[in-house]
Amino acid sequence: MIGGFPLRTFIIILDGYGIGESPDANYYGDEGSNTAYHVALAMGGINLVNLGKLGLPLIVDLPGTAVMWPPLAAVGRLRELSAGKDTTTGHWELSGIILTKPFPTFPRGFPNEIIESFKKAIGRDILGNYPASGTMIIEDLGPEHLKTGYPIVYTSADSVFQIAAHEDVVPVETLYEWCRIARNLLQGPNGVARVIARPFAGTPGKFYRTPRRRDFSLPPPKDTLLDKLSMSGYDVITLGKLDDIFANRGITKPIHCSNNDECMECLKEYQDRDFNGLLFCNLIDFDMKYGHRNDPPGYAKALLKFDDWLVTFIEGMRPTDLLIISADHGNDPLTKSTDHSREYVPLLFYGDMVRPGNFGTFNGFCCLGKTLADIYGVDGRELDGISLAPEVLKRSILHNEE
Repeated sequence: MIGGFPLRTFIIILDGYGIGESPDANYYGDEGSNTAYHVALAMGGINLVNLGKLGLPLIVDLPGTAVMWPPLAAVGRLRELSAGKDTTTGHWELSGIILTKPFPTFPRGFPNEIIESFKKAIGRDILGNYPASGTMIIEDLGPEHLKTGYPIVYTSADSVFQIAAHEDVVPVETLYEWCRIARNLLQGPNGVARVIARPFAGTPGKFYRTPRRRDFSLPPPKDTLLDKLSMSGYDVITLGKLDDIFANRGITKPIHCSNNDECMECLKEYQDRDFNGLLFCNLIDFDMKYGHRNDPPGYAKALLKFDDWLVTFIEGMRPTDLLIISADHGNDPLTKSTDHSREYVPLLFYGDMVRPGNFGTFNGFCCLGKTLADIYGVDGRELDGISLAPEVLKRSILHNEE
């Protein structure tokens, strides 16, 4: 509590919104990636008025967005230290865990023993088993799937085992059960970060993925910031796909949202409610709908919509609220690749208790988790990273201050 009022922190993750190649981008084939800059450049400039006022242009070149000094927020950028550039790795590191070993990927498809065990468990054959774009593989194999009922199994450059099935052929709950079976099989050396249910609908030539996607993740290897907060009696509310990413660990109230609009609506709803702790939100559309599909206009339109929404959210903040905006990796829509990119991510702190300015670059997404553990006064000794609280706050915040 701060002055008798609950300390509410709203973290908003702009999924895939990187701000420039990391020093080790060449190891990932991501030299030259800069999602934020390239989206703006592709549109001949983009005017993100409110993100501009907060200070985003101080840490990345944003054609079309004005630089304001002093900024309204404390801004900086974080470099990922974990091995990998996937969603799970990024979010876990943001919550205080550095992974030294990347999740396994399967560029040639999954081993025969895994596929045969999966087929035996579900009682039918499968289609696919190769890396592919999710929208393209359902167009290619969807007609055969309609005839046979065999699920479409595929992967990508990320550590994922994806199962696609038409909702009129395979009930969604059956698809989810197949994913649980695959999750149990994919352990140890074959332990992919996520098994993803990809339901779709439509007819050949007009197939489309439905909103009932679900991710089945491995649990984090140790306690994250979410565990620390919830075990200390704080609220930990998640929006979007975060309940899946953290395997429901450390979460007191999961709310599964399928797109940016649903998440932003829930954010406004919870801004009007009393809670004491963390509301953690992932805005998936930037990555899922536009980054992976190399769609700069769609990406820019979604950014402008978020930027417009942001002003009303800021107006509704209380004196003891913190707003934090960051990302989990890049996904540059101007590169040939349709996969994630190894990039720095932004870190913006806004609120009455924040000291505005540019605090530079810090090593480790995990600094965010360490900072919030410090702010809330929970035991963060096991969390990786360093606390940025002295950098970004006007004064120390004691979790039990009255």
